[in-house]
Amino acid sequence: MAGLGAAFRRLGALSGAGALGLASYGAHGAQFPDAYGKELFDKTNKHHFLHSLALLGVPLCRKPLWAGLLLASGTTLFCTTFYYQALSGDPSVQTLAPVGGSLLLLGWLALAL
Repeated sequence: MAGLGAAFRRLGALSGAGALGLASYGAHGAQFPDAYGKELFDKTNKHHFLHSLALLGVPLCRKPLWAGLLLASGTTLFCTTFYYQALSGDPSVQTLAPVGGSLLLLGWLALAL
């Protein structure tokens, strides 16, 4: 399982790099449809960073496969949904966010158990 944990650690590092790139884009290049879009983008980016850090801790837990899959898929669903809405102004995919948030919650619980 050490190799599996290392894979999630690398994924967390790559996700963190992606979050940093998106933060730079949001601060310097993005065109938001309104002030809410900018606020939503910034909040989403904070969640992206936080859950990237959580992925770095996956190798230290007893069930790295469960914790890693739940955190990675939850981060993808949750953050992608809100990044899209922030940049486009289109809330049509917003229904995926609660699924992503639930997966993130389960991922944190998997880290704790």
